Amino acid sequence: MMGLTFINAIVFGVQGNTMRLLGHDTPMNQFLAGAAAGALQSVLCCPMELAKTRMQMQGTGEKKSSRRLYKNSLDCLVRIYKREGLVGVNRGMVTTLIRETPGFGVYFLAYDVLTRNIGCEPNDRYMIPKLLFAGGMAGIASWLSTYPVDVIKSRLQADGVGGVNQYSSIADCVRQSVRKEGYMVFTRGLTSTLLRAFPVNAATFATVTLVLIYARGDQAGPQECEPAQTSHHAQIQSQSQPSSL
Repeated sequence: MMGLTFINAIVFGVQGNTMRLLGHDTPMNQFLAGAAAGALQSVLCCPMELAKTRMQMQGTGEKKSSRRLYKNSLDCLVRIYKREGLVGVNRGMVTTLIRETPGFGVYFLAYDVLTRNIGCEPNDRYMIPKLLFAGGMAGIASWLSTYPVDVIKSRLQADGVGGVNQYSSIADCVRQSVRKEGYMVFTRGLTSTLLRAFPVNAATFATVTLVLIYARGDQAGPQECEPAQTSHHAQIQSQSQPSSL
């Protein structure tokens, strides 16, 4: 819960500022801005997910499963740091970057394309349901695009729980997983992830968009990423295809 607060702040802050630097509100720029946001937030996301995984799995593979090795998430990271240093705290960083960079690119691209096509103007009486739908579908698209990488990341971060290390590298994890469970291993847990992704991302995107609309005023949002001076044709085009962010 604590980590998600900062992660969402980083993601939407970096994405918004990157869009300002790129200057034009286009689907491709939305993808690039989202990818930049995903890469930067990985620095916080990786240790957070490592602590969550270790907390959820502590006691697994031990005779006395009731024994609590970690008191809380912070204690978990401190103990890992004392044992393994920064390398241990950042276990799974490469796979996190591989997952988050394109994943958030697809996330913002899908949301941008959907809101442009279904229309999410501030004066639309169905604006909130449309925002919820676009946000939920963007979350699903993001997870579908990178879920196999998430499976490998989770296995690498859980490796070593119970005192046994199974994988020596990312390639070794992929090789062993496919050999033991087949290629369907990359879809393990996908259904529950997608069921969670829709409501979570629907609420996230709708909340952020509504806060930005009311904070900036109805007319400020679509103009945010436009250059200081635009031609009459560009203004007409931007008004006909508004982006909710």
